[in-house]
Amino acid sequence: MTSPMPTRKDFPEGFLFGVSTAAYQIEGSRFGGAGACHWDTFAATPGNVTLAEGGGVACDHYHFWEQDLDLIRDGNFDAYRFSTSWARVMPDGVTPNPEGLDFYDRLVDGMAERGLTPSLTLYHWDLPSDLAMKGGWTNRDIAPRFTDYALAVMKRLGDRVDMTATLNEPWCIAWLSHFLGVHAPGLRDIRAAAHAMHHTLLAHGTAMAALRAEGHDNLGIVLNFETAHPASRRADDMQAALRQDAIYNRWFIEAVTGAGYPAAALEGLQPHLPKDWQADMETIAAPLDWIGINHYTRAIYRAVDGPWPAGEAIPGPLAKTQLGWEIRPDGLYEFLMRVGQQAKGTPLYVTENGMAWDDRVLDGHVSDDIRQAYIRDHLAAAKRAIDDGVDLRGFFQWSLLDNYEWSHGYGPRFGIVHVDYETQKRTPKGSYLMLREALNR
Repeated sequence: MTSPMPTRKDFPEGFLFGVSTAAYQIEGSRFGGAGACHWDTFAATPGNVTLAEGGGVACDHYHFWEQDLDLIRDGNFDAYRFSTSWARVMPDGVTPNPEGLDFYDRLVDGMAERGLTPSLTLYHWDLPSDLAMKGGWTNRDIAPRFTDYALAVMKRLGDRVDMTATLNEPWCIAWLSHFLGVHAPGLRDIRAAAHAMHHTLLAHGTAMAALRAEGHDNLGIVLNFETAHPASRRADDMQAALRQDAIYNRWFIEAVTGAGYPAAALEGLQPHLPKDWQADMETIAAPLDWIGINHYTRAIYRAVDGPWPAGEAIPGPLAKTQLGWEIRPDGLYEFLMRVGQQAKGTPLYVTENGMAWDDRVLDGHVSDDIRQAYIRDHLAAAKRAIDDGVDLRGFFQWSLLDNYEWSHGYGPRFGIVHVDYETQKRTPKGSYLMLREALNR
């Protein structure tokens, strides 16, 4: 049964309601002097992305940003979570591009003019190709390179952004991209994955220390969490689910909160980790001002024969989104409670939550009743976690706009605003109108 729609007054005073986007998914990578990133080259390689679609134009947010910020303001949202593109700020990964920094300057000023709180994510997957060719996240040198990039962005924007995350979803940066091969750079190599799993966190910790030294505050990281349930009560299925939980849900949160890497994941990854990785754990556990939680779905795992980690996801029985992801709001509640315990005393934000559907414009309107129910139920789950003692400070809907959905191309639509990719016409969906009304009360 769908929950009633919570309104602003149902949440604590000062609770932040926002929307999220990512640079490569909306901006258009061919504009503003941006260099090639590994998504441009990944998409140009046959078989990697549906219809070989890339982010060259995407939603052309580079030129439509004022209209997009107006949509956020007019939707009664408080905040905009956006990312800067490393390949736009530093086309070769090292040298600043004034044109790219000027764009983000205008963007942040535009938020201020509209009374929106800027929430910055420094890395949402657009690694400059020049760095990718040097090993990218498998190369330890990525940590100082990322730190230089973070400092360059914050030197320009840090006086006006309210909160800053180093990385978005390091599981996707590392495991999905280097072990499962689904995202750029599309590797399927356990040693590459283990190095990336560690180097993402090393880059986070190194950048945190440098940003603190420059006087920046309200710094955090955004982690994604996905429920891992066993396919049966058989011991091998339960072990497969526990192993996947350790890789997906425990590796990053436990490392950044000082608990180290979980034994269930080290069982297979330790032989492939960088030499002397233990010496980096104190740097990785840099103090956090907040933690962002991204949550969408759950997966069900069964044991299979083969090398570690020897488990595979199978379809579950619950209703599913356009991407086949199960809709299970209880998972958001469970992870808010779980992270609240793991990181006691650290404020939490839901930094992404949303669903894809094959939305169509009919007579100038987009009816997305399924998404509206999804939003109602997940906001209710967030409120339940607050009522049960979680220090949750905000909720960012994914996403403002339909956009480039990585290896799925432009088919799945996650936005609360429909985008016609041929004309770039924006059409607010029913979910946008529902949220606009709820946030006005």
